[in-house]
Amino acid sequence: MTHRRVLVVDDESSIRESLAEFLRDFGMQVDVSASAEEALIRLNEIPYDLLIIDLRLPGITGDAMIPKAHKLQPDLRYLIHTGSIDYRLSSELITLGLSPDQIILKPLSDLNSLIGKIEALFAA
Repeated sequence: MTHRRVLVVDDESSIRESLAEFLRDFGMQVDVSASAEEALIRLNEIPYDLLIIDLRLPGITGDAMIPKAHKLQPDLRYLIHTGSIDYRLSSELITLGLSPDQIILKPLSDLNSLIGKIEALFAA
């Protein structure tokens, strides 16, 4: 899996950077943002294949950012990275095509499962 352009959005720098480094090891081009606002600026300037986003962000939350990102890049795919075990997708996100399979719970004990989720997103 190479040449995918990924944007990782998480306000926790250790999580953001470890995910980015792991994905780079698989040949992906990875940028990082600490906030949804910063990520939206990047999405306005650079085309991405995948957005991995935390839900609990300062300012705009992850689930509020996804519809904004979708307007900027309709073909963008998403993985939601959250520590909230009871999170459920809103009807708006389901309408945009997201499914419960695109929710990844923190902490991710096996990063290789992330690669499987990414491969599944692009196989569909």
